[in-house]
Amino acid sequence: MHRSFLAGLAATFLASSALAAPAKPDPALHAEALEILTKGIGYRTVAGSDQFVPYAEFLKSKLVAGGFSPAEVTIEPFAGSAFLIARYPGRDPKKPPVVISGHMDVVEARAEDWTRDPFTAVVENGYVYGRGAADNKFDVSAMIAVLAKLRSEGWRPGRDIVLALSGDEETAMATTAELARRLKGAEMVLNIDGGGGLLKDGRAVGYGIQGAEKTYADFTVTFTDPGGHSSRPTDTNAIYRLSKALERIAAYRFPTLWNEITLQSAAAQADSTPGELGAALKRFAANPRDAAAVEILSADPSTNPSLRTTCVATMLQAGHAPNALPQRAQATVNCRIFPGTPSESVRRTLVKVIGDPTAVVTRLEDGSVDSPASPLRADVMAAVKKAVHARYPGISIVPAQSAGATDSMHFRAVGIPSYGVSGMFTEPGESFAHGLNEKAPLATLDGALAHYVSLLKDLAK
Repeated sequence: MHRSFLAGLAATFLASSALAAPAKPDPALHAEALEILTKGIGYRTVAGSDQFVPYAEFLKSKLVAGGFSPAEVTIEPFAGSAFLIARYPGRDPKKPPVVISGHMDVVEARAEDWTRDPFTAVVENGYVYGRGAADNKFDVSAMIAVLAKLRSEGWRPGRDIVLALSGDEETAMATTAELARRLKGAEMVLNIDGGGGLLKDGRAVGYGIQGAEKTYADFTVTFTDPGGHSSRPTDTNAIYRLSKALERIAAYRFPTLWNEITLQSAAAQADSTPGELGAALKRFAANPRDAAAVEILSADPSTNPSLRTTCVATMLQAGHAPNALPQRAQATVNCRIFPGTPSESVRRTLVKVIGDPTAVVTRLEDGSVDSPASPLRADVMAAVKKAVHARYPGISIVPAQSAGATDSMHFRAVGIPSYGVSGMFTEPGESFAHGLNEKAPLATLDGALAHYVSLLKDLAK
């Protein structure tokens, strides 16, 4: 899950805060979603576990209880985890379906590090604590409850709705790639693991709809040498050659890029950002070729990542003995690639920047694929605005580009426009997703349930 981009948009939203306008609560639906969440946390769906099929079967039971036929919900073990596909039939089977994307897996958590058992849900002080409480079992639970309720009430969408839950979003994304392959040709993806709302001291300050995300790539830069005795230094020392290569990578800045999402985001952020940075954002939004504005934005660590591909050294391995010249020196370079940029072109750029023909630059298998930005569809923007403003009238709704990748990456790669539309609103740093003592705020649950009902009824026509 990659909600962290919302914190970076806090300045964008501060000028348009609003008090909550709570959705009319549905106590039965609230209780059902909370039960699915608290029981779901008990399934330890970490990489390598045997809990994916049991968790998926639990979710299936909730859908079937709401009126889905067992044949409409498929669970398939795949690549060490599993995925779930549930099809909600629409009135016109010829229309391409709307896909709801989320994930069942969670990041590993060690009980000895947590205040509470990470795989036993605790409801306390207005929060649900447990691994996956926020990422992504809160939204998965809310969506399961909503789909079951709508089916039990006899509502029928205009087109099929397909719930597609992956099992390894946090790792290799093999299940995601398979889901994207099987669902190619869908109308759109609504990703409940992306986007979402931001609170500041209990006030809603904005909502980000994720329409693009940087893709991920790991490269190794490797130098080899015959080595020898450390008493006889040579000028081909692999560690020194690697050090020079990393200095060149550190000094290189990838070209400035933009799309309609980053330009709209910059324009929105400019309105509430004071001083030189705000002026630069406004100028960049009006003219992304404004070199002076680009220089100011590039110097700011909060805005620079939105302008370009970034690559940074993250790991080193070198040498085999303290008294021997190194026979091998290797660095891992992690790149976050601007949407639409081929990862192979980034690899070639690294080769050129290093400028040493003895360097071997290799792309690692990391589960990521090249992926473009999604177009800002008017129907999606209108539906999100309606759903969000029903809860928080008048707050800003801003298209956003995430610095990290979700399952949307694979759907976009096969041509399906994908939008992060989570129903959760949180304070910056509140949920501790991926971290210790992860939690989800209960106060946001009723609004999330109403949010999903509104989106489905407006977009699955």
